[in-house]
Amino acid sequence: MSDALNELGTYIEAKRTDCVLSWDVTHGELNIDVTPSNITGLVEFLKTDATCRFSTLVDITAVDYPGRAKRFDVVYHLLSMYQNHRVRLRASIRERDMVPSVISVHPSANWFEREVFDMFGILFSGHPDLRRILTDYGFRGHPLRKDFPTTGYTEVRYDEAQKRVVYEPVSLVQEYRQFDFMSPWEGAEYILPGDEKQEAK
Repeated sequence: MSDALNELGTYIEAKRTDCVLSWDVTHGELNIDVTPSNITGLVEFLKTDATCRFSTLVDITAVDYPGRAKRFDVVYHLLSMYQNHRVRLRASIRERDMVPSVISVHPSANWFEREVFDMFGILFSGHPDLRRILTDYGFRGHPLRKDFPTTGYTEVRYDEAQKRVVYEPVSLVQEYRQFDFMSPWEGAEYILPGDEKQEAK
């Protein structure tokens, strides 16, 4: 399998020198680093070329590296059921960069790109309906970014008096927290349910 993937990687690199920056085979999978500006043409080539035939777009996602100048990797997973191969495309972009949409090649990319926009804030140029898909319309921030607070910015609850759902800033009441910073297993002062049975013996 790795020999076939190495041949495929060499073939794709030779055919699309305008897109392919580098490639490798890791854990039995072909990974290709690509330029984001030519991603649509490369995905179309991978779909239509007789040697590749990556006809199925499995997923589009992203990875956040806040310490890098090119903060995000936009990752495409493609499957060739004809050749029984998978390929992973990685395009590194800066925070404000726009990535060309691949909807014209794979219509199924519509919701994938919307999810990446919603979770990471990455914009896709040429997308016909780029809006949030998993969070609410008034949601602030992008939850899968590394700098997004774990508690979020707002909390949602049903207000019985107003008979509707209300959004409020997150407020964590300190007196209800019980942290043991020295060890998660030892030294805690509080008694857990069932501990009184141990002392009764």
